[in-house]
Amino acid sequence: MDVTNAKSQMRKGMLEYCILLLLKQQAAYANDIIQRLREAEMIVMEGTLYPLLTRLKNDGLLAYEWQESTQGPPRKYYKLTTDGQEALSQLNVSWEEISRTVNFLKQ
Repeated sequence: MDVTNAKSQMRKGMLEYCILLLLKQQAAYANDIIQRLREAEMIVMEGTLYPLLTRLKNDGLLAYEWQESTQGPPRKYYKLTTDGQEALSQLNVSWEEISRTVNFLKQ
């Protein structure tokens, strides 16, 4: 078994959920999202994040607004939509189910 690959696949599967969790708290700029994910030891590259944000927006889970920046051009800040909040709510339930199952099997 390639443990590194399995770990990578698990992280990829959790990335959408983690992004929605971050944006539940407040709207965020893509670089802020990357920084917060790195702080949580969820390594992610910009090349991975931007297509995912676009897909989540196209799916109606995220919206964005442009905000002026003191450090250059305006920045795109992402936030959850009503559908995004509902999806996050459903993912929270799924996470609890998965977590219970894994913890049960670890015993």
